[in-house]
Amino acid sequence: MSLFFKYLDLVLLALALPIFIAAGWPLAGYAAGAIAWLAQRAISDYTTKRAAASDDPKTVVGLTAGSMIGRGWLVALTIFGAYLIAGSDDAVGLAAAVLVVILFTAYFTVSIILRPFENHRELPS
Repeated sequence: MSLFFKYLDLVLLALALPIFIAAGWPLAGYAAGAIAWLAQRAISDYTTKRAAASDDPKTVVGLTAGSMIGRGWLVALTIFGAYLIAGSDDAVGLAAAVLVVILFTAYFTVSIILRPFENHRELPS
């Protein structure tokens, strides 16, 4: 069951496509939001594994902080780029932004809830 919740954001992303289509919302906004979310999620998973494998606290902090800042910029620039590519169509940028906010909310909430149940190793002193 926890595996379902761990990937709830990706389930919501898949469920959002038929909603976008049925509601007539801009698919370019969905595509931009989905690409940005999947890219940042892949980067997050990669850097989290690298940080967990490291014994150097500076490396752990650098990977974690750098990843968070970089992923935020990646998502923001992707949404802005979709808005510009769509000819400054507010609906495209708004659709992408709302999709990402919903996915982030689900991901963040689940990660807070599941955090105590994850195996954490102690960092060396």
